[in-house]
Amino acid sequence: MGGIFPLHYNQEMPDQNYTYTPPPVKCNGFDPRAFRWVQTMRLAVEEINESTQLLLNHTLGYKIFDSCAYPLTGQRAALAVLNGLSEADSPMCSGASPMLAVIGESGSAQSIVVSRLLRPFRIPMISYFSSCACFTDRRQYPTFFRVIPNDDYQVKAIAQLLQHFNWTWVGLIRGDHEYGRFAVQGLLRELQGSSVCVAYQEMIPLLYNTQRALEIMQVHFIALCFCFDFLTFFHFEKNKNKKVMRRSLAKVVVVFSAEGEMTPFLRDYMKQNITGIQWVASEAWVTASVFTGREFYPYLGGTIGFGVRKGHIAQLSDYLQTVNPQQYPNNVLVGELWEALYGCSPFPSSANPFPVCSGQEVLLKQHSAYMNTSSPRVAYNVYKAVYAVAHSLHNLLLCQPGNGPFENDSCAQSNKILPWQLQYYLQEVKFDMAGEEVNFDLKGDSVPYYDIINWQRGTTGSIEFVNVGLFDGTKPGGEELVIQEERIMWAGHQSEVPGSVCSPSCPPGSRKAVRRGEPVCCFDCVPCDSGKISNQTNSVECIFCPEDFWSNQDRTNCIPKKVEFLAYDALGIPLTVISVVGASLTIGVFVVFFYHRSTAVVRVDNSELSFFILLALTLCFLCSLVFIGEPTVWSCMLRHTAFSITFSLCISCILGKTLVVLAAFTATRPGDNIMKWFGPKQQRAIIFSCTLVQVVICAAWLIDAPPYPIRNTKYERSKIILECNVGSSLAFWCVLGYIGLQACLCFVLAFLARKLPGNFNEAKYITFSMLIFSAVWLAFVPVYVSAPGNYAGAVESFAILASSFGLLFCLFAPKCYIILLKPEKNTKQHLMGKEKL
Repeated sequence: MGGIFPLHYNQEMPDQNYTYTPPPVKCNGFDPRAFRWVQTMRLAVEEINESTQLLLNHTLGYKIFDSCAYPLTGQRAALAVLNGLSEADSPMCSGASPMLAVIGESGSAQSIVVSRLLRPFRIPMISYFSSCACFTDRRQYPTFFRVIPNDDYQVKAIAQLLQHFNWTWVGLIRGDHEYGRFAVQGLLRELQGSSVCVAYQEMIPLLYNTQRALEIMQVHFIALCFCFDFLTFFHFEKNKNKKVMRRSLAKVVVVFSAEGEMTPFLRDYMKQNITGIQWVASEAWVTASVFTGREFYPYLGGTIGFGVRKGHIAQLSDYLQTVNPQQYPNNVLVGELWEALYGCSPFPSSANPFPVCSGQEVLLKQHSAYMNTSSPRVAYNVYKAVYAVAHSLHNLLLCQPGNGPFENDSCAQSNKILPWQLQYYLQEVKFDMAGEEVNFDLKGDSVPYYDIINWQRGTTGSIEFVNVGLFDGTKPGGEELVIQEERIMWAGHQSEVPGSVCSPSCPPGSRKAVRRGEPVCCFDCVPCDSGKISNQTNSVECIFCPEDFWSNQDRTNCIPKKVEFLAYDALGIPLTVISVVGASLTIGVFVVFFYHRSTAVVRVDNSELSFFILLALTLCFLCSLVFIGEPTVWSCMLRHTAFSITFSLCISCILGKTLVVLAAFTATRPGDNIMKWFGPKQQRAIIFSCTLVQVVICAAWLIDAPPYPIRNTKYERSKIILECNVGSSLAFWCVLGYIGLQACLCFVLAFLARKLPGNFNEAKYITFSMLIFSAVWLAFVPVYVSAPGNYAGAVESFAILASSFGLLFCLFAPKCYIILLKPEKNTKQHLMGKEKL
């Protein structure tokens, strides 16, 4: 049942100040809760009429029309009011003034119809339960007021609730009327730009269809249900045969619906034995007592939603108990109440199928649909609406001529008040009720305030409505929602918040990658690339680490890059040992040669050049140490120049020795003076000249583009490799090319002298030494170019050591063998091949 309560006032107290007009056709079912609202209005009117502070010497009267919670019936009721039924047909207060205001309707669909009918007559209408956002349009509803918050605030509260609990994958269901349509539009508008996505939308036709409802129930979904009145489902998605409730990832259902429309759907829902759905209810059914039975708890337990603010009406419980068939023998509504509560009729008739009541029936607390006054919400709204009219009328009557709000500062005539005059005072009314300020804004809306209700199991196993928070629309943004999470019991009697997402959250170290053709809430988690991190859940992108930092293994934090260079470690220590051993061996050979400098082997070998070569080889071994350790400006300049000059000196000495050997054995004719061109002075000049060329190249290199240390991050981005940049690649390769040219020249000359007579042929050893030297440095070029990071320095150091050892062993090992192990062969005759048999 629904209700339209037209109010009027009279200057003298009448004996009968209200009547009830039944609808033309009996309503389909009787709602005891709505009858409680009617009694609340009657109680408020009686309190006002007995008040010594409101409407002195005036009284309020009313007429009750039943709209059956149906727009067409509400329209008929409104037309009946406007047509002014005769007193014989429908008696109103004797001498009553015209109707001044209407209290109603409960549903938005009915209120839209009634308000549009009242608009031409400028009759104000105050709704106690119509929350559609459409009523804020003052051009279409200029006389509409309400004491329930606008749905714009409710959808804002629901959007914040979804985001608060991280429910990002939701479905949406609405009724086939303006209330549901505007609510859905408002919610979608609130969710734009948020992390919440709508999985689908469902529309509910007016006529309930069990088959269609069952199709929806076979697919699980998070449904936001803000439906109203008659609950029948119509699938709004393109894929109409798609199942919704049982298989979907969405596990929360929010419904925009009145309890009468939810009842058949929930009955079918329970028959399907679907559990695990977290329902989120709108204010229209979140406090519906019809669902409090223990059989509902396994399916509806844990429901959470926003309810109308709870109030307190002191005399309501006692007043409701005064209603009985004996006191109102002709009241049709009382008869229907008894039929609904006891299943019997207090007014027997042949057309009534119910048995006759015994007359001993008493209203008990078990009749919660009617007697529940512990936390009046909608009834409290009715109570406030009546008092709003009374206070407005009271203020109107206090108007003093000359200070009035109307034309020429006039006031309304107390014996001829017009509805539009009362509307002016309704717009301006402001009064306190139980600590709450009641007033209307310019759009006719009241203070936006909701209680957050949670359905929990009571001691008897039935459902109890527990207040677990509030939404105060008057607070600053972000502070409106207050939730006591520790008090909430969720679906399935769980204490943990259920999840409802299309995709699980991406942990730190990864980013979201939206799936093509799907909402942004459906995504894959892609690990961050090397050098990038994400330290938050559900990061949209991975960010680069600073230049000297790198991502850790989990890609959640930037850590300083590991700095590497050819240090004294597993690679540097062996090279150091080999370098020192090589230098030591060279010095040892030098000592042996110096000690045996007067022997034939040393003298034939041109001792001066041999000492120069050993000195140069020692420096070659030692210069490889410059490649080990952290590169500096000086070490970078020294390592390449020292290596190139020492090797050039060494090869120059070998070249000089080769020329001497070749000249000595080619001077076949007596008196040939070719050796005068290769005396000691000439040999020193050759060595100096050849080495000087390398020194000039190195000097030009250091002046124009000297080597310098760099921090290489290109090869391996997780590390910083400290190395030396050659500065000028041309100079570097010129240095190596010059050494190669000297080696080639030595090789060619030694190869020409390889067949010279004698047991000790120096040219053969020079040839082999140059072969080894050339092989090492030819292999060095491709390895050096491709060697990564600090390995390039190790490769160059190894090439220096290998070529140095090749020269040392090829040139001096045979001689040391004769000097130390075969001293009997250390004679001029043996070396010249003229030893006697």
